[in-house]
Amino acid sequence: MKPAQYAVALLVGSSLTSQALAAVPPLETSAQVAFVQDMNSGAILFQKDPDRRMPPASLAKMMTVYVAFSLIKSGDLKLDQKFTMSPETWKKWHAQGSTMFIGAGEQVSVADLLSGIITLSGNDACVVLAEGIAGTEPAFVNLMNQQRTKLGMTNSNFGTANGWPDGGVTFVTARDLSKLAEATIRDFPDLYKQFYSKPNFAWGKTMGGTNISQDNRDPILGKVAGADGLKTGHTEEAGYGFTGSAEQNGRRVVMVVAGFPSWDDRANQSISIMNWAFSSWRLKPLFAKGKRVETAEVQGGSSSTVGLVAPNDLAVTVPLGMGGVLGAKSGGDAPPMKVVYDGPIKAPIKAGQHIADLVVSPPGQDPQTLPLVAESDVGEAGFFGRIWASIKALFSWL
Repeated sequence: MKPAQYAVALLVGSSLTSQALAAVPPLETSAQVAFVQDMNSGAILFQKDPDRRMPPASLAKMMTVYVAFSLIKSGDLKLDQKFTMSPETWKKWHAQGSTMFIGAGEQVSVADLLSGIITLSGNDACVVLAEGIAGTEPAFVNLMNQQRTKLGMTNSNFGTANGWPDGGVTFVTARDLSKLAEATIRDFPDLYKQFYSKPNFAWGKTMGGTNISQDNRDPILGKVAGADGLKTGHTEEAGYGFTGSAEQNGRRVVMVVAGFPSWDDRANQSISIMNWAFSSWRLKPLFAKGKRVETAEVQGGSSSTVGLVAPNDLAVTVPLGMGGVLGAKSGGDAPPMKVVYDGPIKAPIKAGQHIADLVVSPPGQDPQTLPLVAESDVGEAGFFGRIWASIKALFSWL
């Protein structure tokens, strides 16, 4: 039998004042598709057709990088490991779109290939990396789609390692790209910091022997405080797109925009949107890390309940003009919130295990869902504990 969903309302205190009912800050953009999210709270700040399927162009390279990062983290791939540009791959990709200028037969380290993909958007670098890791590009694409499934990118599919147009096999949505960006930042913080914010990278030489240095195409890097990634994309079919992120004072925003008609539109509006996300919204604290928010019922455990605590400082994202938001049970102007979990939660339970969510509903906004974890271990009940639980369950039906 599927556990029932428990929902416990938490709000205690005065009702929201007129000051707290601040309007959601307006935003206009000529992007055909947009999705802007606060990574700290999960709040969706802006969305415009976020589930429209679209060709990703070079934005697909984010998944190529994610696969490589996951293999590096697991120890199955080394940054100093080298792969060779085959003559066949060179013939196909040396002059096809953005390039790292890898020569035929040239050996390149994984670290340099990643820089070539992230900073230079090299189509050739993507294929060399894919073939080096998996033997063939199609085999590598299988790894991309496996990761896509794990990340819950339910409305996307990958057919190439570099996002080159393939007749519609490869498609993504803005919401799914946001999931990929957030996973990259969350799962590989050190690798993200090492590779995604390089202002330029040099590889290859001109006919005169001069090093070929290319600037990072990220339109907000160096233009928005805290900007540190991720990836641009462009084809005639997809228009100009960008997935970007920035962090200011511990608050991180991820944005996906696509369908701009020009390079300048993408650059100017990406900067404006990210600045809007930081200047028009703010985080308001709810619960400090380790604070008990509620308790949950436990089935078959050595204890009948377990505390639900904040795994980190929990905050809600609200418009800049909204009044004070305080933790539940603290009084003041707090938005409606509830704890939701499927329960009773079956033992055993490990401390720190994600077993419930805090759902906060600021006025005029979509609900924001924040994780809650178990405060302590709860082991399985012993023989007599199970008998006593059965007796209590029997009498509860009488």
